[in-house]
Amino acid sequence: MTATIERLLDNARAHITRYTPQEAADAMRRGAVLVDLRPTEFRWRNGEIPGAVAVSRHVLEWRLDVTGPWRLKELRPDDLDQEIILICNEGYTSSLAAHQVTEELGLTRVRDVVGGFAGWRSAGFPSVTRLTGD
Repeated sequence: MTATIERLLDNARAHITRYTPQEAADAMRRGAVLVDLRPTEFRWRNGEIPGAVAVSRHVLEWRLDVTGPWRLKELRPDDLDQEIILICNEGYTSSLAAHQVTEELGLTRVRDVVGGFAGWRSAGFPSVTRLTGD
């Protein structure tokens, strides 16, 4: 049987926990790290989530490797059980990425957000738009 993106997504989602925007916001208040995978231009155009850490998808594994020198400063060294929530624009990329890093890095509590950033905003959660460039 040929793999299709639908099958890949179904498989990924069968192996991860998906949070509603409300559950993600609650988890952030408990100390979970929210990682925003959206490209820079999407974040600049549509807004950023306060408290989220922006990480490009192509370097995600380096930034989530809690044993490595490139890990996010927000992550505790060598703690495979800390809660990490991935969010993308609509919840597809984050599902695939959550499954991949769980399988490949041994992280035990990587989640993603149903509906992604679009779902976050639709649920009325905050985002901020940058007014000037870096």
